[in-house]
Amino acid sequence: MDASVNAKKMVDEEIFDKISSDHSISSEEEDMLVRSCSNLNVSFGYHRNSHQSFSVDTDEYDMSPKKRLATNTMMMSQNGSFTCLSGAAISANFTLANTNICKGLIGEEILPELDSPNSFRKIVSSPSMSRLDLLSTSQGSPVSTDSSIFEISKNIWRSSAPMTVSSNFLTSTEIKMAGGAAGEDRVQAVCSEKNGWLICGIYDGFNGRDAADFLAVTLYDNIVYYLYLLECRIKQENGLYGSSEDSLSGVKSELTLAMRFAENEDVKFSETFRAGVLKCLTNAVEQAENDFLCMVEQEMDDRPDLVSVGSCVLVVLLHGTDLCILNLGDSRAVLATMPSAGMDKLKAVQLTEIHSLENPSEYQKLLANHPNESSVVMGNKIKGKLKVTRAFGVGYLKQKKLNDALMGILRVRNLCNPPYVYTNPHTVSHKVTEDDLFVVLGSDGLFDFFSNDEVVQLVYQFMHDNPIGDPAKYLIEQLLLKAAKEAALTAEELLRIPVGSRRKYHDDVTVIVITLGNAQRTMTASTSL
Repeated sequence: MDASVNAKKMVDEEIFDKISSDHSISSEEEDMLVRSCSNLNVSFGYHRNSHQSFSVDTDEYDMSPKKRLATNTMMMSQNGSFTCLSGAAISANFTLANTNICKGLIGEEILPELDSPNSFRKIVSSPSMSRLDLLSTSQGSPVSTDSSIFEISKNIWRSSAPMTVSSNFLTSTEIKMAGGAAGEDRVQAVCSEKNGWLICGIYDGFNGRDAADFLAVTLYDNIVYYLYLLECRIKQENGLYGSSEDSLSGVKSELTLAMRFAENEDVKFSETFRAGVLKCLTNAVEQAENDFLCMVEQEMDDRPDLVSVGSCVLVVLLHGTDLCILNLGDSRAVLATMPSAGMDKLKAVQLTEIHSLENPSEYQKLLANHPNESSVVMGNKIKGKLKVTRAFGVGYLKQKKLNDALMGILRVRNLCNPPYVYTNPHTVSHKVTEDDLFVVLGSDGLFDFFSNDEVVQLVYQFMHDNPIGDPAKYLIEQLLLKAAKEAALTAEELLRIPVGSRRKYHDDVTVIVITLGNAQRTMTASTSL
């Protein structure tokens, strides 16, 4: 064993020793955590099938912990975007599942078809625009879309419900979805193993679950639609459309972007294309926001509380080695990376921004946008109501007419110059490399107890020690232990506290862990379809 291997092994062992000393638990607590599985509102996993095998020319004994974990993980291919993922969520807030918004369509018809909190299940490969029509009250053109392309694509989409959309990201007969609710949080994961893409969303609702429910129903469909328009635009720019009549057949043709990308990888990996995908995510959120606020305005006579309901948004789209991320609010995406060259330790790279008053940059922007007001921030909250500076929904801090719908102390006083909460998201693309191990997505409840570094170290150690374990569930278990310890309770005592009262000890917590690459790693949380 050469000196570099020895040094690397020492680095890894230092990481594990530090974590073990900080987070040791008793056997009784371990037994309790096994029983706590039934307390999770959501617990799902997915393991990609792989027909590839890779030889390793180093004895396992001589391999560092990092190498044992990551062997084969970084053998990227076009369809090898991720190996497996796990998701878990636990509630602390008491919330009613309001089923009457959108005339009951969301709660009574759509969500029951989408929710699958303990397994992935197959869904129709393409959404029906007719379903979006039922939810959409704005009925306008899609946001920031070229009108000529929009007219071609929208007419075809509306006349073909349901239809199969010719899209590299979203065309497949094997699309699977999992997700559900935990308190006011919602989580969603949609993947196509055939085409190697994954879309994950965490929607951290507040003042009710309606906004998060609306996102769970509409945002994925919106993303599909805007990616479809992106494909139409690329086809048009590359001369794949001729006359208007030819355009109709061109959209429905079997010539997909996947074929063009296979011929010319420069197109797929270009910054221009990735920027187009990020714009699709932005447009999808903006469309959902417009539709939601229009729905709120129509229904606020019966549900005036809807004007205060909102949600943070975290969306990740992974395809090949392209990782595209959008966030509004304070949920986070944290990348775990460990350079293969050099002696650097495991690193946590935050890929998202924190949009709250705790971020000095966000605080100063808010004050700068309202220079003549002395009461923008009161009691460390915007207008005394909210800490996040960017969010979905929360219409009463964006439009005066929605604020006027509230009565008494619920109404915001001196709403001089709205908006005070914004909807412009942070977007970023990252090119996954062989140094990148996994990505952890989490609502802010996770980061109330753990730093970014602690999160990636906990997952790293767990995946090393438990190659068939569930890292998302493990993170929540560790959080419960820490929350109980800080409250001078046992974890079992904490879990006996009913939701609502338990909010004093921890928030709703949602976690997704995505293992990158083609590693041959199985998960006990993986489900049979």
